[in-house]
Amino acid sequence: MLNEFPLDNDLVYLNHAAVAPWPQRTADAINQFTDENLHHGARYYPRWMETELALRGQLVSLLNAASVDDIALVKNTSEALSMVAHGLDWQPGDNVVFPDIEFPSNRIVWESLARYGVEIRKIDIRRASTPEEALIEAMDDNTRLLATSSVQYATGLRMDLERLGRACRARPHTLFCVDAIQSLGALAMDVEAIHADFVMADGHKWLLAPEGLAVFYSRETARNVLKNHEFGWHMVEEMFAFDNPDWKEARSARRFECGSPNMLGIHALHASLSLLLETGMEDVSARILANTDYLLRQLQQIPGMQIITPEAPGQHAGIVTFCPPVTDISALHGQLMESGVICALRGGGIRFSPHFYTQTQQLDRALQTLKTCMG
Repeated sequence: MLNEFPLDNDLVYLNHAAVAPWPQRTADAINQFTDENLHHGARYYPRWMETELALRGQLVSLLNAASVDDIALVKNTSEALSMVAHGLDWQPGDNVVFPDIEFPSNRIVWESLARYGVEIRKIDIRRASTPEEALIEAMDDNTRLLATSSVQYATGLRMDLERLGRACRARPHTLFCVDAIQSLGALAMDVEAIHADFVMADGHKWLLAPEGLAVFYSRETARNVLKNHEFGWHMVEEMFAFDNPDWKEARSARRFECGSPNMLGIHALHASLSLLLETGMEDVSARILANTDYLLRQLQQIPGMQIITPEAPGQHAGIVTFCPPVTDISALHGQLMESGVICALRGGGIRFSPHFYTQTQQLDRALQTLKTCMG
């Protein structure tokens, strides 16, 4: 497994919640695709399309979606969120509910609906006994959509998606939208079990692939209520009938793919997902949780350390954010980066995010470096 991640020996990579390194097989797939283009152009395009279809099948397995027709390949998470936000036919009095600690992609898109008279309910999820209860209490008969990240990017808080999905299903007009970029590839995902209408995630974090390609899942009944705002040759039902004047939008989620596919990104994501699926998402999840639990235990032993990430089982995933007892956290973060501990500054603290292949000795090295930098 370590052969798949030949990172420099002077690095401890704990930044998968930002941008992940690629596995060796992914770099190989990119190089092969590049070489093929260099020497053959699009000669083997039919084979490229087979890889695209295989990727859609992998994503069905990863999400436990009902059909490959529920899978769209789009540019990024923000694009998919925008397709939902500005595809719904909002009515006067409608409201949208979401946590107040979201990453801008899952905040700005909903705030942009204020121009249509939509009530924006940005909820302080600390105001109730659980974050889920705060969101559920904020919904009413006029709630058109509940949006949340599966795992919050800054605090690492893991949401109980099944509970939220059930609450939405109990309301006949409330849709459930999940930004899964901080969990897909880190935790097992079942869109049916969580009653999701829309799920989206970019490939460049826990999915271990390049930026520029994301999955957009949509339940058929929910997909059919979205109005499309992007049009082109690829989103029609008969996409190779170029001379057909009587085009119709595709019945499948391909309707959200207006133009030519990102074939380079498709080959890369296909390779990365092969590693995750061969390993098995249950094993991947178990290893990641073991790593984060280890970090939490070790950080608890450092005097004065404030741990921002919830420590209770089931409330965290691959992110551990903590606030060391120093006066300048930004300077400490800079020292860690210079020392080869690749991490992020988020949520008022330092964020570590190990993946399934991260070894305990690497975590120990990062913790020792942290202590040394703290003085």
